Amino acid sequence: MSLKTKEKVAIFWFRRDLRLRDNAGLYYALRSGYPVVPLFIFDRNILDDLEEKKDARLTFIYDTISGIREELQEKNADMLVEYGYPVKIWEKLVEDYDIAEVYTNTDYEVYATQRDKEVYRILKKKDIVFKTCKDQVIFEKQEILSGQGSPYTVFTPYSRAWKDKCNDFYLSSYPNQKYFRHFHHWKGQSTPSLKEMGFEKADYDFPSDNVGDDLLKNYARERDFPAKEATSRIGVHLRFGTVSIRALARDARAHSDTFLNELIWRDFYQQILANFPHVGKGEAFRKAYDLIKWRYDKPDFKKWCEGKTGYPLVDAGMRQLNAIGFMHNRVRMVTASFLSKHLLIDWRWGEAYFAEKLLDYDLAANNGGWQWAAGSGTDAAPYFRIFNPAAQAEKFDPKMEYIKKWVPEFGTDEYPEPMVDHKMARERCLKAYKDALDKADK
Repeated sequence: MSLKTKEKVAIFWFRRDLRLRDNAGLYYALRSGYPVVPLFIFDRNILDDLEEKKDARLTFIYDTISGIREELQEKNADMLVEYGYPVKIWEKLVEDYDIAEVYTNTDYEVYATQRDKEVYRILKKKDIVFKTCKDQVIFEKQEILSGQGSPYTVFTPYSRAWKDKCNDFYLSSYPNQKYFRHFHHWKGQSTPSLKEMGFEKADYDFPSDNVGDDLLKNYARERDFPAKEATSRIGVHLRFGTVSIRALARDARAHSDTFLNELIWRDFYQQILANFPHVGKGEAFRKAYDLIKWRYDKPDFKKWCEGKTGYPLVDAGMRQLNAIGFMHNRVRMVTASFLSKHLLIDWRWGEAYFAEKLLDYDLAANNGGWQWAAGSGTDAAPYFRIFNPAAQAEKFDPKMEYIKKWVPEFGTDEYPEPMVDHKMARERCLKAYKDALDKADK
């Protein structure tokens, strides 16, 4: 730590909001009346669990932080960049500097909520104000409630209420740049290197943070076809806050109601996580579904992971995921349904695998998507829906362009036979689910 100043400062703590413009917490920090010192912590509680030492997500964060520092340095400002355990870092910060206030944007994940409670206790002992702001969603927690005053647990009525409430006020950008002069003027130390943190730079071609008008206009018609470049790939930028959700929602509202619905799904799953935190702790949203007798078959799971199931659309999706850390959304649904319903393997295994591989991994959306596919989540009539992977391929990849790209041996003797019969798997799944729900009713 190289910040040396005797004046009181406000600290803005970057987390999943890695941008200087239209950043809610940073806006309020810059208007606090105190010189603002930005802070970022490479959190060992998260990094120590990463097995891949060339983690593309960490490279993305590292490069983004470096870019923000360069922009701050052009304004004679800088950022404190720390590596370690947040609680210990904050214990040192409050001893070393005269901090008046701390600002940050709310993170709704279970670990983040607990971490922030611990940091709040440290700051409270020193009478330091800790202010958290809404930034990564349009509506959070309990801003959208049913007529009974309870959180929505079904998407369609939630989305209607979301659209009824949403107006220009909620989509307005924060004019941060008007207050950039309020950054504390100082020069920081170098950022801890990836090597010092035990990692290496990943060679990865990250998607653009720009969603063009043409893509939005064609989104509803083309988004379900994985062979087309018809989806935004914006997920990693939303996950780490390198784009503003408000700006993106404004564009979507102007050009594509279907794309706007995808953004509303993000808000929906974030409020599910905030209001029903058990889903973030490995439990089914609908508790009865924890009674399902899953098959914990490691060889079958391995075939699914490697894209060797004998169902070409499933295999193409898994190979795309393994190769580039991304999978088309339609195919995510098919692969997740196949694992949990065709193979009757616990959806939590698949959720964890996606969490490890996805560049745009987000706990709320990943958990919500997996529980939707498994039938244990928020859907109104869930467990009868069992995707037929062959029918999905015929409908959404009729020329097999996507399949042939990722499964080049398809149609040859090298490609495996289907590992499970669709009709048998469907009947087995329906029986297992019915048995579990009958048991729950007793």
